[in-house]
Amino acid sequence: MKPNSNFSRFSAFLLLMLLVQLPIKAQDTRTLELEDFFDMVSVSGPQISPCGEEIIYTRSWVDMVNDSRQSELYIMDSDGSRNRYFTDGSSPVWSPDGSRVAYLSQGEPRGRQIFIKYRDLEGATQITRVEKTPSNITWSPCGEYIAFSMLVPHAETWPVKMPSRPEGAEWTEAPRIISSLVYRRDRLGFLEEGYRHIFVVPAEGGVPRQVTHGNWDHSGISWTPDGSEILFSSLREEDAEYAYRESEIYAVNVHTKDIRQLTSRRGIDRSPSVSPDGKKVAYAGYDWTDDTYIENKLYIMDIDGANPREIAADLDRSPSNITWAEDNSGVYFNANYNGTRNLYFAPLSGGYRQVTEGNHMLTVNHINSMGIATGTVTDYHNPSEIVKFHLDNPDIEKVTNANESLLQNIDLGEVEEIWYTSADDLQVHGWIITPPGFDPSEKYPLILVIHGGPHAMYNVGFNFTWQHHAAEGYVVLYTNPRGSSGYGSAFGNEIKNTYPGKDYDDLMNGVDEVIKKGYIDEDNMFVYGGSGGGVLTSWIVGHTDRFAAASVNYPVTNWLSFVGTTDGVSWYRNFKEYPWEDPAEHLDRSPLMYVGNVSTPTLLMCGVNDLRTPISQTEEYYQALKVLRVPTAMIRFRDEYHGTSSNPSNYIRTQLYLYHWFDKYSND
Repeated sequence: MKPNSNFSRFSAFLLLMLLVQLPIKAQDTRTLELEDFFDMVSVSGPQISPCGEEIIYTRSWVDMVNDSRQSELYIMDSDGSRNRYFTDGSSPVWSPDGSRVAYLSQGEPRGRQIFIKYRDLEGATQITRVEKTPSNITWSPCGEYIAFSMLVPHAETWPVKMPSRPEGAEWTEAPRIISSLVYRRDRLGFLEEGYRHIFVVPAEGGVPRQVTHGNWDHSGISWTPDGSEILFSSLREEDAEYAYRESEIYAVNVHTKDIRQLTSRRGIDRSPSVSPDGKKVAYAGYDWTDDTYIENKLYIMDIDGANPREIAADLDRSPSNITWAEDNSGVYFNANYNGTRNLYFAPLSGGYRQVTEGNHMLTVNHINSMGIATGTVTDYHNPSEIVKFHLDNPDIEKVTNANESLLQNIDLGEVEEIWYTSADDLQVHGWIITPPGFDPSEKYPLILVIHGGPHAMYNVGFNFTWQHHAAEGYVVLYTNPRGSSGYGSAFGNEIKNTYPGKDYDDLMNGVDEVIKKGYIDEDNMFVYGGSGGGVLTSWIVGHTDRFAAASVNYPVTNWLSFVGTTDGVSWYRNFKEYPWEDPAEHLDRSPLMYVGNVSTPTLLMCGVNDLRTPISQTEEYYQALKVLRVPTAMIRFRDEYHGTSSNPSNYIRTQLYLYHWFDKYSND
C-alpha cells in the first residue's frame, strides 16, 4: 500500500523537531600528551614569489624511524589554497623572475647541496657538489648566479719530518694542530678548522668559484643591484685580541675578487643590506664598550662607506632581517620587545614606527617588491604558522593551519602575564601557565623554568614542553630576569660582572609573586634550566632549600675550569680580570663553591659531546654532590652537543627523566 504522503511529511517534521531539542554532545577533549610531540609539524622560512601569487616554505616533521627531523618544501597560493608538496629540502629562495626556486637538499657526494627546481617543471638540478654544507643562498639580481657561504677547511701543518714508516706499518693518525684563538665545532661538537668564505656558482650548474680568501670569517650576503659586488661582514683572525668583539663590513668584486673595507671602528658592524638603487647600505652594529650586553643599533651609510649614521636611535632593541623599502625611503626590520616580536620601519629621515601590532612573536622572513610580507607568527596557544600581509595595510592573515587537526580537541593551559618588583626596584616580566581545568581554590605543584644565555628572552610564543608540564598538573613559571635580551641595553647589562647575582633575586621574587596567588603547594616546588639556566639552577640549590627537587642541565659550575675548556672565548668578558690574574671573582661566582649548602635532590643532564659547557662541568658538580651524599644522578646523553634534545628520542627521554626525578622527591 502506498504510504500517506501527508503522514510521512508530518513524521519527518516531528523527528526533525526532536533532533533539534536533543542536547548536542560536545566532542571529547583531552590534555596534551608527551607522544603528541611526534605529531607536531613546524613551518618556517616562507618566501613570497615576486608576483605575489605563491608562497613557498619549509615544513618539518619528526621521522620516528630514523630519530631525526625531516624537512620538505611546500608551495601554496598566497591565500593559503592549493597547499601542496613541492620537493624534499629546506631554505627555499625564489629567483628574481619567480621561475625557479633554489634550496638545500641531500645530494652527492654527501650532505646538503644546492638544488634548483623550475616552478612549472618536474625534477630538479643539483648545482653544487661540495664537501661542506652551503648556507646563505642568495640569487644575483640578474638570476644568472647564486652566491653562498661555506666553510673552507684548513689543517695547519708544521715543517717537521717523521722517520720513514716501515712497509706495511699502521701508525697513529697525525694530531691536529690548532693555533687560532677561535676554533669551530660541528653539530656534535667535534672540532673543525677553517674559515667561512663566499662562493659564486652559475645557476645552471658548474664549479663554484671562491671569491674571498684568507683568514677571514664571513657572514651575510647582499648583492649590489648591478651584480658586480657582494657586501658581507667579517671577523679577521689577525684581530684575535678582540675576537668576538670587532667585525667590519666589506665589499668584494665578484669578478676581480678585490675587497674594499666600508666600515672601520672598534666595534661590531654586521648584516649589510644594499638599497634597491645601490646608493646606500643599511646595517646593524654598535661601538665597542666593556659592557657584557648591548642592543645592536641600526645604521645607514653610503655605498662607498661614507656618511655612516644611526637611525631609529630611540628603539634600544636589536634589529634583525633588515629589508629596504622598494622606494629607498627606509628599512623594515624585526625587533624583540618585552617578550614579543613585531615588524618596524625606520625612515632615512630618522625615528621609527611599529608596522604590526600584537601580543605574539611575528618573524617577517621576506618582503617582495610589491610590498607583500610573509613570515611566521606564534602565540600562547598556537604554534608557528605562515602569515602574509601588505605593508600598506598590515592586517595579518594566517594562511596555514599545520597543527590544527592535532590541537583542536586538546585543552591547553591558560597563560597569565605578570610584572613584579625585584631587587633595586627593578621591574621583571614573566608568565604563568595553569593546568587545564584549573581551580584557584586547589593547591598545585610549581615548576620554575630558567632560560640560558644568559642574554636571551622567553616570549609569548607557543611552547610544547611547558604546555605539557601544565597538562601533567604543574603550574609553570617562566620569567626574563635581569640580563635578558629584548628589554634594552641597560636591563641586559644589569648582570655585568655579577652573574650569577641579583638575577637570583629576580627568580625568587617571581616565585613569591606566584605564591601570593594562593594556589601553589609550597612543599612541591621544582626548578630546572639548561646552559645559563643550568648555571642559575645550580646557584639556586646552593642558596636556598625551598625547592623539593631540581634538574641542572648542561651547566657551568666552575668558572675557573670553564674558561679554559669552552669552545668560545667571549666568556672572558663577563669578568673584570682573567682567572690567572685574580681567581677570587671566578670562585665567588662558581656554583661549585656553594655545593656544601645543597640539600635539594639534584639531577644533572648533559650531552657527552658538549664543548660549549663541557661535560666536565657536570662531572665536577656530580662528584661533589655524591661526596656530600646529596641525592643526585648524572644522565649523559649520547649524540648531543649543547643540550639534550636535538634528537627526538632524546627530547622524550629528557622529559621522562625530569618527571621521574620530580615525582620521586615530591612531598605527597
